Amino acid sequence: MYWYRFLFAILLMALSGTLVAGDDKQTTGLPESVARILAAHKIPEDSLSIFVQEIGQDTPLLSINSDVPRNPASTIKLLTTYMALEDLGPDYRWKTEAYLGGSLNDGLLDGDLYLKGYGDPYMVVERFWLFLRQMQQRGLLNISGDLAIDNSYFDIPKTDPGSFDGQAFRTYNVIPDAFLVNFQAINFIFRPDLMANRVHVIADPNPTNLKIDNRIQLTDKSCGGFQRGITVHIADAPEQDRVSFTGRFARRCNDYYLSRSVLRGPSYAYGVFNSLWRQMGASLQGGVRIEQVPEDLEPFLTVDSPPLSEVIRSVNKWSNNVMARHIFLTMGAERFGPPATVDKGRESAAMYLNEAGLDFPELRLDNGAGLSRDTRISARSLGRVLLAADASLYRAEFVSSLPLSGLDGTLRRRFRNEGLTGRMHLKTGRLTDVFAMAGFLRGKSNNQYAVVTIQNYSDAHRGPGEELQSALLRWVYQQ
Repeated sequence: MYWYRFLFAILLMALSGTLVAGDDKQTTGLPESVARILAAHKIPEDSLSIFVQEIGQDTPLLSINSDVPRNPASTIKLLTTYMALEDLGPDYRWKTEAYLGGSLNDGLLDGDLYLKGYGDPYMVVERFWLFLRQMQQRGLLNISGDLAIDNSYFDIPKTDPGSFDGQAFRTYNVIPDAFLVNFQAINFIFRPDLMANRVHVIADPNPTNLKIDNRIQLTDKSCGGFQRGITVHIADAPEQDRVSFTGRFARRCNDYYLSRSVLRGPSYAYGVFNSLWRQMGASLQGGVRIEQVPEDLEPFLTVDSPPLSEVIRSVNKWSNNVMARHIFLTMGAERFGPPATVDKGRESAAMYLNEAGLDFPELRLDNGAGLSRDTRISARSLGRVLLAADASLYRAEFVSSLPLSGLDGTLRRRFRNEGLTGRMHLKTGRLTDVFAMAGFLRGKSNNQYAVVTIQNYSDAHRGPGEELQSALLRWVYQQ
């Protein structure tokens, strides 16, 4: 009998040792499903960083190369928006002002209209229209002088928007401007007209100073191909106010949409203002100037942006770069005074992190949006941001700003019709040779996890990166 008890004790110890070893392997080694993908695509493990920690626990569930500084692409927006919520507050609002540079009598302004921006990142066309409508409701209808735009609240050096990747007219490359209207984007709609045997090009919005040269031909070929066969050429001129479309568009195609940033800064704002102002039955006799508001003028009208808690939803759910950059610049201006500069934004971030006890020695911030080859952060540091956000008073505002798996934002097409649908709030990031993800996952057990993966490797942004990321998330879900 004693030998039986002794044998049972030895067996129990062996089993216990196996379980401990297994748990330790889970914590320190790659999950098998992830390791298989690395091996199949011959991706080195040292190109990958992973950090997974259950909310409420003191140690990570999984930590792989988590202290290695890497380029996080757009997942750095999590740091920017978290700091903004904590530093500026969820109800922070940007203002936009209108000033009258002359007398107003019977609806006629005998002088210039000044518009001053303070970096509102969400002055979309609908809100801009309301701004103009409120001016008209106050009696302003016709302007004898110019539209003078004051964008001096931001001090941004002249930069080629194509310097990052050579795609100067892509909307993700728009340069910040203190008087930013509609992200400086134009949505071109290509609509086949079979009766007239032509393709209509509709610009929305349609700035009055934009010239469109439409040379697209209708064909009987099947619908498909890059940009439906449309080629875009934008004039290499200072204002970039002329766009030409050529190519062959199939009759069988439905409407096709293409967004581009054509006009730059105040030229875009002026063109959209003039277009909307005329549609509303008013007139502007002059042109546009970039000029600071005279100190002796008082605001004619001031409007506020939506609160920061709403603004960051567009930043994180749709990965809006120029909005993130505006928030980053604003934090610098609020701490150190205007004008806002990138250096002030970086200094503000460093000061906040120091005050919050978040020591990230490897951190290198560029513009706060992730559209950079120089930004660096480790997976562990990004994980600590998530854990700090989970403990924040503004947790709900932060988490709800992230894409929801299978339902909205940049995750709307991923993890649909499966167990992970709706169980993850995750920010994704993608650049050439960079693929990253960070956010929160509710597991099958209803335990919640902070999850970060960052891959910096040749072609990481292509299929294998997403495959690996998905395998990890499914593994975490099963824990």
